[in-house]
Amino acid sequence: MNGNTMSVPARVGLIGCGNISDRYFKYCRTFVDVEIFACADLLPERAKTKAAQYGVRALDVDELLGDPDVDIVLNLTIPQAHAEVDLAALQAGKHVYSEKPLALDLADGQRVLDLATERGLRVGCAPDTFLGGGQQTSRKLIDEGWIGRPVAAVSFLASHGHEHWHPDPAFYYQAGGGPMLDMGPYYITALVNLLGPVARVSGSTRISFPRRRITSEPKYGELIDVEVSTHQSALLEFSAGLTATVVMSFDVWSHNLPRIEVYGSEGSLVVPDPNTFRGPVLLRRADAEAWSEIPLAHSDQVERSIGVADMASAIRHNRPQRVSGELALHALEVMLAVEEASAGERHVDIASSVARPEPLPLGLRPGRVDL
Repeated sequence: MNGNTMSVPARVGLIGCGNISDRYFKYCRTFVDVEIFACADLLPERAKTKAAQYGVRALDVDELLGDPDVDIVLNLTIPQAHAEVDLAALQAGKHVYSEKPLALDLADGQRVLDLATERGLRVGCAPDTFLGGGQQTSRKLIDEGWIGRPVAAVSFLASHGHEHWHPDPAFYYQAGGGPMLDMGPYYITALVNLLGPVARVSGSTRISFPRRRITSEPKYGELIDVEVSTHQSALLEFSAGLTATVVMSFDVWSHNLPRIEVYGSEGSLVVPDPNTFRGPVLLRRADAEAWSEIPLAHSDQVERSIGVADMASAIRHNRPQRVSGELALHALEVMLAVEEASAGERHVDIASSVARPEPLPLGLRPGRVDL
C-alpha cells in the first residue's frame, strides 16, 4: 500500500476486542474520515461478539492483516503486545494506530518507527485526549501569552491502584505496568503539547506495598506480587528552560492535588484532567483577585478515536499527524527515564525530541479534524 493511498473514509481493522474497544467502535462513527469495518482477537468468540454488536466483520488476526481493504490497523491489544502487533501490521503494508504506550522499551518503539519510515507508512499512538476542548483551550491560552512566559509546572496522578475495581488487575503491577506507563502517557503527552519537548529527567521511585489484595470480582481475595514501582516522583527539565514536577502514584488513598497547573511570568493556569477531553480550564492573571473559568475554544464532544481520525486526515492531506508515533516515542523515553534516573541516582538526558503538535483549527465542523 502506498503511504498516501487510502479509501475514503479510511477502512480500519481493529485488533483487540477488550473493554476499551467499545469506545473506539462507538466514537469512530462520529468522524467522517474513518470507518471500522472488521475486528479480530486472539479469542475468536470475543471478536464475534463485538462484530455482531457493532455490525462489522469478525476475522482472525492473520486474515485482518492480509485483507487488502484494511487501510489502518487499530491496535488495542495489551501493552506487552503493542510493538509486536504494530510491526506485523507495518509488514503487511498497513498504517497502524495503537493504544498507549507505544512499546515497553525504547528499542521496540524505535523499531516500529523505523519500519514505518522504511515502508512509507504512518504510526500513531494514544493518548489523543490532548485534542479535546480542555487541553486545546489550555494550549491556546499559553500560546497567546495569557500567563506570560511559562516558568514551571506541576502534574499529579494519585490513587490507590486498580485492584479495587478492575476485574483482572495483576498486569498493572507487572513488567510494563505501574502508574507511569499506565497513566503517565496522558500527563507527559499533555505537558509536551503545552510546553514542548523534555531535555532531561531526574526521579525517585519505590514499591510501597510489595503485595496487594484484590477486592474486586471475580478474583476477590487473590494476592498480587508487585514487580514495578508504584510511586514515582520526577523532575522534568524542558528544552524551553522550564521545569515540571510530576508525581505518578498507586499508593495514595486521598489527596487535594491538582491534575496539571502551569505557572507563568504573568499568571497561572489550571489544566483539566488529561485523561478526559473536557474542562474546566481556570486562569488567574497576576493582577486578578480570583480564578476565572475560561470558555472552551474547541469542542469537548469528542472521545477516544479522534487520534485515528487525525491519522486518516493527515494521510489524506499529506500533513504531519498530531497524534504521532514520534510524540509517543518521546513520551515513552521520558517515562522510562524516571526509573533509570532513580536506579542510577543521576540525571538522564533525553535523546529524542519532537515538535509540539499543531493545534486544532478553530471552527471545526463536527466529525472533522481539518477545515
